[in-house]
Amino acid sequence: MYLKKVDGPRLVKLPDGSTLSRADLPSARTQRWVASRKATVVKAVKFGLLTRDEAKSRYHLSDDELESWAMAVDRFGEDALKTTSLQKYRQV
Repeated sequence: MYLKKVDGPRLVKLPDGSTLSRADLPSARTQRWVASRKATVVKAVKFGLLTRDEAKSRYHLSDDELESWAMAVDRFGEDALKTTSLQKYRQV
């Protein structure tokens, strides 16, 4: 079995004891961003599996988009990433 050479860690341990690996990340060709995929990318950046620049280039995200996801998770939890909850968690 051969492992593809990657920069950075292949696996990170999350505070709840679970692990997040590069295999758990959404596909780079993701078109439909559901809350769980957004949350996975935010966790990967927050815990060092991906750098912000890697996440932005891999998923074609803007600074504002990635930052808004991270802020929503920090303030309100992963439910804030659901599109049906945008009105409820929107900043005034």
